[in-house]
Amino acid sequence: MLLMKPGCECCDVDLPPASEAARICSFECTFCADCAETLGGRCPNCGGELVRRPIRPAEKLLNFPASTTRVFKPDGCRSAIKNPR
Repeated sequence: MLLMKPGCECCDVDLPPASEAARICSFECTFCADCAETLGGRCPNCGGELVRRPIRPAEKLLNFPASTTRVFKPDGCRSAIKNPR
């Protein structure tokens, strides 16, 4: 089950479970659509492809809530933009 992290790792913008702007890699690193585009669609942590995160149905959030743990690593994003893969 996806963690559904609550924010972008680069800019810390909120990404609620119903957000269509959330992008994730296969390790569930989470970014907003704007940062994902700036990163060239590649995760700065693992180099994996960033794809749109699925939306969990609201009724499922009651028993399977999204994560509340924020991950914010702007330095990793800045270095990835300066040194694209």
